[in-house]
Amino acid sequence: MSVEAVKRFFEENNIDADVKVLGDTSTVEKAANEIGVTPGEIAKSMLFKLKDRYVMVISAGDKKIDNRKFKDTFHCKAKMATPEEVLEITGHPVGGVCPYGLKTDIDIYYDISLKNYELVYPAAGDVNAAVAVNVDDMDKIVKGEWVDVCQKN
Repeated sequence: MSVEAVKRFFEENNIDADVKVLGDTSTVEKAANEIGVTPGEIAKSMLFKLKDRYVMVISAGDKKIDNRKFKDTFHCKAKMATPEEVLEITGHPVGGVCPYGLKTDIDIYYDISLKNYELVYPAAGDVNAAVAVNVDDMDKIVKGEWVDVCQKN
């Protein structure tokens, strides 16, 4: 089970994180309502297929990818992985994707939109699981690079 992989990841890395299995958190809006936060505080994890590899971009839940910024950063067009690829590469289903307990080692990128918040809530391996993470700790938990690939709106 994917939630178990996330819990195991936190245990093995001695990280005090409380993975919660909640009601329906299958969309950003539903997750925000269930947790009692704004949609921006939901950390949205997206898997993209580049020419020769996959990358995960994590952004504030209320932001969309800016195609020009994405192309300037990754030197190719933004192409989302299929649900089958997401499960195969991450070990997590769409809606439960997070950078924790991954099946495959992939590069992680944190969009600067997350820095508008102190605490964010990424999924935790299942469409109904989430974990609270301090934004300042995100790239300490899983090494990643900060990028600016989302629309400002």
